[in-house]
Amino acid sequence: MATIAQWKEALERRALDEQLERLSPGHAARQRGRLARGLAGFAAQWREQGPVRLFSAPGRTELGGNHTDHQGGRVLCAAVDLDTLVIAAPAEGEVIELVSEGFSPCRVALSDLAPRPAERGTTAALLRGVAAGLQKGGCSLGGARLYALSDVLPGSGLSSSAAFEVAVAAALNGLFEGGRTPLELAAIGQQAESGYFGKPCGMMDQVASAVGGIAQLDFADPLRPAVTPLSCRWEDSGHQLCLVATGSSHADLTEDYAAIPREMGEVAAWFGWERLCQVEEEALYANWAALTQALGERPVLRAAHFFREDRRAAQEAEALAQGDFCTFLQLVRQSGRSSAFYLQNLYSPTRPRSQPLTAALALCDRLLAGQGAYRVHGGGFGGTALVLLPNELAAPFCSAMEGALGPDCCRSLSIRPAGAVEFVLPQ
Repeated sequence: MATIAQWKEALERRALDEQLERLSPGHAARQRGRLARGLAGFAAQWREQGPVRLFSAPGRTELGGNHTDHQGGRVLCAAVDLDTLVIAAPAEGEVIELVSEGFSPCRVALSDLAPRPAERGTTAALLRGVAAGLQKGGCSLGGARLYALSDVLPGSGLSSSAAFEVAVAAALNGLFEGGRTPLELAAIGQQAESGYFGKPCGMMDQVASAVGGIAQLDFADPLRPAVTPLSCRWEDSGHQLCLVATGSSHADLTEDYAAIPREMGEVAAWFGWERLCQVEEEALYANWAALTQALGERPVLRAAHFFREDRRAAQEAEALAQGDFCTFLQLVRQSGRSSAFYLQNLYSPTRPRSQPLTAALALCDRLLAGQGAYRVHGGGFGGTALVLLPNELAAPFCSAMEGALGPDCCRSLSIRPAGAVEFVLPQ
């Protein structure tokens, strides 16, 4: 391992720029600054300059397959150039200490890795869950010090929690030679979020962060999702990937989010199955009246969304693989309409007067006037909208959106080709 001084010297002579540029095209200088800040934070927290290792895991964007993963469906996703960085070093004792920039430190004893109900919703819960998953998988953990910083903002729809989980899992796996694969790290992160943090979720976010690039994921086997990397020259499409922040986070809407897999599961259970991927689509329509009478309309509409969206995600992947961006845009538009009308995850029904995401999408509709595409991004109920923005409309679109929603509400994203990585100090 290199010392903090050696890492700082490498940053100053730009020896890491090739690695940084690959992960965040055009933003190597910004990433240098973040790594330097992380190294300084680690040194200040523990008053040491000894050997450390540097890890990164990206946020993700969901290009297709809105709320299909938890029902065994298909998803089209991509890693993005925003990430969680972790500076890590082994330590004496049997305690893992974590400082996440801007938050209070937390400590987890390796002798006590059972879930704690009182910790739900906290960073400590995620750390405990990740450590438990690694230990259960045979990794011989020891004491460690971790300093984390992230530019994947909570509630952004870019899966800040998954990036954090995967980055921490990668760091501990690296420090203690756990030998876990990217998919295994993703599974550990998902189990930590669901079983320890208390947020029911599929595994799509963690897989996208762990493997990187653009990929189609098939969750028919929830523990071993099939990953199909896609080769796509996005820069030739004439469109930017843009995220529009609505000014409202979905971070405090766990119950609305959890109702989607629960209600889809109710429909599957009506047929005697656990997940909708086990149900024939035609059976849904053949039993529509009985289902709506037994369960109500919303669960049935959400199930209908699953079947349409699952099929559409595969079509989107095929369109990208063939370079047919026109068809891809049409499918993304259809996906957005399905989320609005069938899935119904644009706003919380408990707060009907608060609809910032719906309003942002309405503005997108007016400004794009049939060009590009837009849709809810991620879990929904707030957070962000995803816009596939024609290059020539970027400046006027962002200017108009910022006039309505506030400065810096538009963020252009680049697709990151790599998932969880460890930085290497060049010789």
